[in-house]
Amino acid sequence: MSYDSNNIFAKILRGEIQAKKVYEDEFALAFNDISPKAPVHVLVIPKGPYSTYDDFVNSADEAEIVGFQRAISKVLNVTGVTQTGYRLISNAGMDAHQEVPHYHVHILGGHPLGPLVCK
Repeated sequence: MSYDSNNIFAKILRGEIQAKKVYEDEFALAFNDISPKAPVHVLVIPKGPYSTYDDFVNSADEAEIVGFQRAISKVLNVTGVTQTGYRLISNAGMDAHQEVPHYHVHILGGHPLGPLVCK
């Protein structure tokens, strides 16, 4: 999947579209999902132009990778889901139903999520 610099997350990073920010640092931006699937549903995106996890870990420098992972941890703590449990999800490609071609991690929590089911 190639990176589309006009995807909605790129527009959010450029300030062209507003998002309800939860956390931001030099490596990542976290904001509430506009269609939440749990009481806590936050998206964490790297600030660089990466389309998938694979693209990110193979193209980003070490500081970006570590900084992004630490940002996820900070968001977990800010949202309070570390106390009760959470799920991290990252979809990649059409078969996984990735809707935005910008690498991102969903943080879900705030109530029991049930088992992860695949068909």
